[in-house]
Amino acid sequence: MKIGMLTSGGDCQGLNAALRGVAKTLYNELGNKVTIYGIRDGYRGLIEGDYHVMSPKDFSDILTVGGTILGTSRQPFKEMQKAKEDSEETKLEKMLKTVRDEGFDCLVILGGNGTHKTANLLSQNGVNVVTLPKTIDNDLWGTELTFGFQSAIDIASAVIDSIHSTAFSHSRVFIVEVMGHKAGWLTLYAGIASGADVIVIPEIPYSAKAIAKAIQKREQSGKRFSILAVAEGAISQEEAKMSKKEFKAAREKMPYPSISYRIADELRELTGQEIRVTIPGHYQRGGAPCPADRLLTSRFGVAAAQLIREKKYGYMVALQNDRIVPVPLSEVAGKLKTVPPDGEVVRAARALGLSMGD
Repeated sequence: MKIGMLTSGGDCQGLNAALRGVAKTLYNELGNKVTIYGIRDGYRGLIEGDYHVMSPKDFSDILTVGGTILGTSRQPFKEMQKAKEDSEETKLEKMLKTVRDEGFDCLVILGGNGTHKTANLLSQNGVNVVTLPKTIDNDLWGTELTFGFQSAIDIASAVIDSIHSTAFSHSRVFIVEVMGHKAGWLTLYAGIASGADVIVIPEIPYSAKAIAKAIQKREQSGKRFSILAVAEGAISQEEAKMSKKEFKAAREKMPYPSISYRIADELRELTGQEIRVTIPGHYQRGGAPCPADRLLTSRFGVAAAQLIREKKYGYMVALQNDRIVPVPLSEVAGKLKTVPPDGEVVRAARALGLSMGD
């Protein structure tokens, strides 16, 4: 069998561990009956025919290594079926040609939402595909957990933990901006795990006055500081009522580098307190995967290899009820898993006395 492997989209912890899980299982079960090809820089490598044969030693000692040994890139789904001016072929057609020319029996694709839309497109066009769910945002439909998520929780929580001592020492309000444009899973989980006082996520539009009230309530009870965990995709209640066009225009005019700085300005005016903003940014998706992600990626890798061995294609391996199961790509592609505003975790946060900013 000829197996092509690629990692697409933003990097995160666990990519190498997942590649290792697939490869080790295939080598153990199929031996010299399988050849694995590493496709460089995600779909770019598939488009341009940039790949190389890999050997078992390429997958040694990478369980704890961050990033991806194959490299990655972003190739927007909306561009896949558009031809450039200097070419009559679309990116999709070029990828299909690469698969045909090399005779790949299956593509193993690791990625998030955009990656899965393209993987499903390839599957619909006759390519044998098996995917693994990767993203620190945990917003892929069909799986309870994506790999990278638990490692990012550890990092975001560590940042908020460290802010506590400075916030206490200076009696200040601190905002820690956590990654997550459309889904607030990471902010919610890290906020609860690190004892944040206010959590602001995209699924629950915020009111600056409500946040100010929560801060003032803490101050009146003798608390010296407050810490806000704010998702980078947070929106106000006023913005939630806007059309997409109106929202886009409003954000383009926003004179702040990110939403956290706007919230800081709003709270400074409402409370008179000094506000500081910390943005850990890409730090949240870098470095070695945590043990929980190493275990999850290993399980995903084994399950993906078993699907290949059984020639069951067109699936994403997923975690459901603590079992690894195959989910059809057609059910995953184009769907976003967001935080239920009235879900159990949000209710738990409120029961603990945390403000959700509304």
